[in-house]
Amino acid sequence: MTALNGGTVAPAFTLPTVDGKSFSLQEALQRGPVLLAFFKISCPVCQFALPFIERLYQAYGRGEFTVAGVSQDGREDTLAFMRKFGITFPVLLDELSSYPVSNAYGLTNVPTLFWVAQDGEIQLSSVGWLRSDMEQLNREMAQRASARALPLFRPDERVPDFKAG
Repeated sequence: MTALNGGTVAPAFTLPTVDGKSFSLQEALQRGPVLLAFFKISCPVCQFALPFIERLYQAYGRGEFTVAGVSQDGREDTLAFMRKFGITFPVLLDELSSYPVSNAYGLTNVPTLFWVAQDGEIQLSSVGWLRSDMEQLNREMAQRASARALPLFRPDERVPDFKAG
């Protein structure tokens, strides 16, 4: 099974957040599109990708959309990861032994990103690191925040086009 593709309706779910609250995809979609970023703390590509998602969140986080990380690890390890990599966007815990939400979304690798439109349809499904997908997310979020798209990558950074998850 591979990650769900664009054009597929995103499975509904509710998960706990690292701060003990509850996150419902259905409730978040009432406010606008949702970026779901599935990750595992030991994954080097996740360690590379999530700080760029944090940049997007910092640049456009007040827009009419939601950013949510979905960790496949326990709370304490996830909190340590967030501190180490400067992650401030909401993070959910899918670390029950069966990973129900990760499985519902067909994950085979991490990181896996889904941009879910407000109607619940997946518009972008991205496995691993794809620079072009990050640039597309940058444009989508800027548009939803009614802002001009900012450069996501600094000139001094070496950012590959692809890294397998």
